[in-house]
Amino acid sequence: MTGLTEAEEISDIAFGYMGSHALFAALEFGLFSHLADGPQTVETLAERAGLAPGRCQTLVAALVALRLLVDTDGAVANAPAAQAFLVKGEKYDFGDYLRMQVGRQMLPLMAQIVPALAGRLPDGATSGYAQWFADPEEARLYSESQHAGSLGPARSLSRRLDLSSARKMLDLGGGTGAFAITLAEDNPKLQVTLIDFPNVAALGVQYIAAAGLADRIAYQTGNALDLDWPGGQDVIIMSYLLSGVPDHRHEAMFARAMQSLAPGGRLLVHDFIVDADRSGPKNTALWQLQHTAFTPEARSIDDGWLVDALAKAGFGPISVSALIPGMTKLAIAHRDPG
Repeated sequence: MTGLTEAEEISDIAFGYMGSHALFAALEFGLFSHLADGPQTVETLAERAGLAPGRCQTLVAALVALRLLVDTDGAVANAPAAQAFLVKGEKYDFGDYLRMQVGRQMLPLMAQIVPALAGRLPDGATSGYAQWFADPEEARLYSESQHAGSLGPARSLSRRLDLSSARKMLDLGGGTGAFAITLAEDNPKLQVTLIDFPNVAALGVQYIAAAGLADRIAYQTGNALDLDWPGGQDVIIMSYLLSGVPDHRHEAMFARAMQSLAPGGRLLVHDFIVDADRSGPKNTALWQLQHTAFTPEARSIDDGWLVDALAKAGFGPISVSALIPGMTKLAIAHRDPG
């Protein structure tokens, strides 16, 4: 991989927050959804979004420059990606995840990155998920947006895995149950225990009830790192868990997973996992840095280290492959059937 050579490339990094805010503003005003039926003039779009025409034009110009919108003979339309992923109600829409979790929560937390890297978060700073989710409103905002953002990866995971023979699954830090619900729906014999903080679980039970799965998915409430894990599990899933906890807890978590799995069971680790040479993917590396901003003891996880750590815990065979291309990877580790 070659390094940057132009000043403009450095400016693109420094000015990146401007593009982020343009995207978040467009989502707040529903611009992509207003354009779902086809091209419109800026004046019509401004009226539908409740914006002054001049200010709408300024925002639209930024979105066209970002290639989120396209100019079509005096009107504007959604780019294909915006139509597929940012229109409310579309199958793969993750606009609420971007607008609420990334825009309203993660972006402000990134302001802590310098003191976090220096190891001196000030009093009052957010310092980990346990503290963060003790606030019911913060837990709600994060969890509702994460649920929307996790449904697509959950579907991808379900298509990839044959869980027809599995009867018990443990979902550690499983949030409001996007993975648990999807996998339970696709595998009617699967019973799931889901562990997460009380304010998250209070929301999750509503999603589970709405899916008609209250008899097959049950919560244990608390910090997944500190509670007892039930044994005899055919599947254990850790999704976005390793990247959000102190690094000195990882090896013990793998050992506990081995103890909780039934012979022949599988551990699924889905997370921001960079390549073994740590050259990327870019968004994976940036998300790991984001977690450091409020969990200073979190570490950058690479697939080489992960395979070695899982093997040390007694797992094998172990495979690692992309789940969300350019963003996350999925490790599948087996406990010996004997």
